[in-house]
Amino acid sequence: MHPNPGFRKATRAQNIDFASRIGFGTVALADGLAAPLLSHVPFVLDGEDVLFHLVRSNPMVPLLSRRRVARLAVNGPHAYVSPDWYGISVQVPTWNYIAVHLTGACELLPQERLRAILDATSHRFEARLAPKPVWKMSKMPDDLVARMMRQIVPCRIRIEDVDGTWKLSQNKSEQVRLAAADGVAGSTIGSELDALADWMRAPPDEG
Repeated sequence: MHPNPGFRKATRAQNIDFASRIGFGTVALADGLAAPLLSHVPFVLDGEDVLFHLVRSNPMVPLLSRRRVARLAVNGPHAYVSPDWYGISVQVPTWNYIAVHLTGACELLPQERLRAILDATSHRFEARLAPKPVWKMSKMPDDLVARMMRQIVPCRIRIEDVDGTWKLSQNKSEQVRLAAADGVAGSTIGSELDALADWMRAPPDEG
């Protein structure tokens, strides 16, 4: 997380809500002195729990036979920011972005929890595709569902710490920040550029 407190004014609730709306992130799990294991997963939030699933052959799974601390990194929109967009001199390039980290004890859940987690996950995203009818697992043959579910395991991270960086040029004056937002909106370097520009125009402020 970026250390500048000006980029970290989003509240715990704002950070969690942002992560929930994205619904996809990278789980990091350390294993001794080896490099951290990373898995890219869709997830849903249930209160203070992050619920997701892993393929049974994932090397994280044996480690989760006992609770371990894991971190879920959720990336939002990001973009390169050119110094020319600020409209003031003596500036340098930077990168604006939104990122939220959810950290806590991670563990395997009982296998009977799996179906409910899968249903909740698919429904979370299918509902956004309206007016398309919501796809449901009941459309699949029971034997195929059973075979698929034997290959994956349900997991949970119980959220203990929440950190968010919303680097949106808040260290600049409003006029300069808005000029940079216009530059980002017209750029091609980054992701979800219009969304990032909107956040730059109205960054979170816990006050």
